[in-house]
This record gives sequence, C-alpha cells and structure tokens, in this order.
Amino acid sequence: MKIELTPQQQAIQDTCRSFVQEHIQPVADTLDREQQTPVELIRTIARNQYLGPFVSTEYGGQGMDMVTVGILHEEFGRGCSSLRSLLTVHGMVIYALCRWGTKQQKAQWLPRLVRGEIIAAFALSEPDAGSDAQSIQTTVTAQGTSFLINGHKKWITYGQVADVFLVFALYKGTVSAFLVERETPGLTVQPITEMLGTRASMLAELSFQDCSIPQENLVGKQNFGLQGVATSCLDFGRYSVACGAVGIAQACLDASLRYTSQRKQFGSYLKEYQLIQQMISDMLTGTQAARLLCYQAGYLKDAGDPASIMSTCMAKYFAAQIAAKAARAAVQIHGASGCSGEHSVQRYLRDATIMEIIEGSTQIQQIMIARYGYSNR
Repeated sequence: MKIELTPQQQAIQDTCRSFVQEHIQPVADTLDREQQTPVELIRTIARNQYLGPFVSTEYGGQGMDMVTVGILHEEFGRGCSSLRSLLTVHGMVIYALCRWGTKQQKAQWLPRLVRGEIIAAFALSEPDAGSDAQSIQTTVTAQGTSFLINGHKKWITYGQVADVFLVFALYKGTVSAFLVERETPGLTVQPITEMLGTRASMLAELSFQDCSIPQENLVGKQNFGLQGVATSCLDFGRYSVACGAVGIAQACLDASLRYTSQRKQFGSYLKEYQLIQQMISDMLTGTQAARLLCYQAGYLKDAGDPASIMSTCMAKYFAAQIAAKAARAAVQIHGASGCSGEHSVQRYLRDATIMEIIEGSTQIQQIMIARYGYSNR
C-alpha cells in the first residue's frame, strides 16, 4: 500500500506552508510573549480561507476533505499552536452547525464564520467539571419565546475576541447546545492570562446571569448536547490537536537539525555525536509515525467509517506524546539557549505540554483506547 498526498493536497500544503512562514512564524514568539493575537492577523487568516475550509461551497467554504484539513492544522501547528487553536475552536462551532444546525442557522451563521466576519468559540469547560462534561452546572430555563442562561464557563479558547459562543448547558436535566452572541445582555467575558502554553490563544472565563437568547438558538435537538453535538465537535477538536501536535514535533525537528548543524562543541558539530543522532532519529521516526496516524484518521473520516473516532483518539494520544518528547529533546539539544527566549524551542515545549491536556487529556485517551480494546476482544 502506497501512502502519499494527492497533487491537490500537496499544492494546498505548499501554499499553507508558505503562508505560515510569511505571516505566522516571524511573529509567533512575539504573540506568545504578548499573550494575544492581533485582529488584523485573524483577518489575514480569514482572507486566505483557512477558517472552515471543510464547509461546502454553498456556504462559502471550499469543501475540503478531512485529510487536507488535517494538513492545514499541521502547518499552523508548526508555526504557532495558538493560531492552530483558533482553527480548532472556530472549526468546532462551524462543524456543529454543518452537522446539526437548521437550514436557517446555516444560512445565518456559516457564510459569516467562513469569511471570518465573526469568530466563534466552543464553551463546554467549567471551573469544576474539567473532563467530566456530564457534571456541568450552567443551566437554561425557558421564558416565553426565549431561553435564560445562568452559570460559568472557563478556559474558553479565543473567548476574549469571539463574537459568538456555542454554549453547553443543562436544560430540563440534560445537556443541550445553544448559540450565544457576545453582545447578549447578561454575558460577561473575563480574560485569562499567564497560561503555561498556547499563550496567544486569548482564553476567557464567561459568566451568564439571566442571559436571554432566542429559542431558535438551540443547536440540534433538546437533550442532544453531549451525545450528539459535543461528541462530534470534540472528535473534530481531537483531530485538529493531533495534527497540530505533529506540527510541533516537526518544528522541533527542524530547529534541532539547524542547530546541530551549526553548533560546535569540543571541536565537532553536535550532529556528529551519536547521542545527538539518536535524539534526531527518535524525533524523525516519531513525527512520521504520528503523521501517518493522523492521515489514517482523516481518511476514515472522509470514508464515513465509525472507526474514525477511535482512530482519532489514538492519533491524538500518540501525537501529543511525540510532540512533548520531541520538544524536551529539542530544548536539551539547545542547552541553556533552549531555556530562554532566544530560541522557539522553549515555546514548543510549553505548547506541547498543553497538547497532552486539551481535547481530552492523555490519560482520558488511554482510558478510551483501553475500553475499545477490551470491547473488541
């Protein structure tokens, strides 16, 4: 079996790589230090059609297959994990609307989301719920033709600048999903700073106090929030993070190859030492293996194969670990310089740590994969 990208996929990868090299890589460390993403950069990303490229042409998208979408997320992850996070959370909301939205919701929201006229964020996490999404406490009650939302959300990626949130809340005892616009009275957005990694992803805490929204803002059926909307969105999110983690690992490999070819110690270039060669070979092999797992997950998604869900879990589990391992090795190779802002590898290490936590921690993935193994004995 021969595994390779199609000419079209290769062309899209080349174009995206050039975009990231020109617009993102030169400023990535600065964005990390300043803990923010300039609005103009987000607009530039939108103008180049990287927001929701999988959306059908009917709503302004490019109808890309999921393997190609994964390639884009890898390239963004290679340049800046924070901006890859933008593609993730914005894409998760778009994915929810594509799959579960009404015709009216699709017509109203999708074209503007694809064009980047509005930015979306995924609001599931809460201060006390963590990975236990069934324990969320935010509530929704019906009042006439409206819904009233009360509660809190935390760690909401790009929540500081998002124009609309996909909010998960308890309605009549079970979880449902709702669209909430930023300017809705009763919604307060509080920035979260000083995070370990993906520091430019502009996290926020949301507070809802009798926040009134139209009942037509319900996404999917009532009581369908976790098993339908959230599950499908989180699967997309895991896929994005897995591909982005491959990007981090590749960036670590690139930086290490450059540095070891330039740096001399004890009269020889670092690349001439066998222990350095071992670290490079581990990085190279792990990165390629993780990439292939992502390709497989994307292929199964395009084929509509139910196995894609577990394939995505495995890809996310493995790729996140490979990124963390590659980042530790890259910092070690760079020595003291790698621990400073002089080189990007310190950012890669911090971002790679985040990859093992978000969209289901490494331990959550292990539980899911093990259960799958036992159920298929």
